[in-house]
Amino acid sequence: MFWFMLIALVAVVAAVALAVLGDGGVLRDVEPDRLDDRLPGDRPLERADVDHLRLPLAVRGYRMVDVDEVLDRLSAELAERDARIAELEAERAGQRATATALVKEPSEDARPHE
Repeated sequence: MFWFMLIALVAVVAAVALAVLGDGGVLRDVEPDRLDDRLPGDRPLERADVDHLRLPLAVRGYRMVDVDEVLDRLSAELAERDARIAELEAERAGQRATATALVKEPSEDARPHE
């Protein structure tokens, strides 16, 4: 009975090893988990792009390369938008100052003739 159990145990271990190792005892290369849905490069990002983004997982969390790429892109676009907002606000402030100056100085037609 002992020999039967030992042979059965060896057969089970061998079967599991063959099933796990597969192709002739060689481990298969694992497909790397990559970012499938890249951020669109032909237009500015929208909130939906960020909401639908799913970063691939690595052994100990997220893949740093993919996370860094996304954060760099978001950072650059936010900086561009902040610069554009500041530019538009400065332009608007200039227009308000010009309009205020025109209101304070009466035009030559409105001045009384001497």
